[in-house]
Amino acid sequence: MEIEITSKVNNVLLDRTEVHFIVTHTGEATPNRDIIRNELAEKLNVKKEDVIVKAVRPGFGNNKMKGYAKVYSSPDKAKALEPDYVLIRNKLMEKKDKEKKPAAEKPAVIRPPKAAVKEEPAKPVVKEEKPAKEAPKQPEAKKE
Repeated sequence: MEIEITSKVNNVLLDRTEVHFIVTHTGEATPNRDIIRNELAEKLNVKKEDVIVKAVRPGFGNNKMKGYAKVYSSPDKAKALEPDYVLIRNKLMEKKDKEKKPAAEKPAVIRPPKAAVKEEPAKPVVKEEKPAKEAPKQPEAKKE
C-alpha cells in the first residue's frame, strides 16, 4: 500500500493541517481507516492520535482511493472541533448506547375461561337486491 499526498494546506485559524491523498493498494485488500491513519502519521511525522481521516472514497474497478484527512496539534483539539461520528470512526471516542427506558407494566386483562364463554353460530349475511334501474327512454322519431 502506497500513500501519495496530493495537497497539504496549513489552516492556522483551526490549528490543523488539511491533507488530500491517494492510496494505491495493488494486490491487497482495501485498507481500513486505521491502517491509513498509521501510514499518514508515519509519512507526516506526527502521532497517530493527531490524524483524523475524514473521508475515503474507493474508485470502482481500480486499486486507488482518494481521501481527505486532518492533522491536529493535539487529540484534545480534534475532539473539540470534529463531530462525534468522525471521532467514533477514527476510534478516538466510544459510541454512546442509548439507554432504554424500562417499559411500564401493562395492567392485567381479566378474561373469563373459554368454557364459560358460549359462542353463537355466525348468522348468514343476506344481501338485499336492489331493483335494476331502467334505461332512460329515448324520444321517438317523428313520422312524416
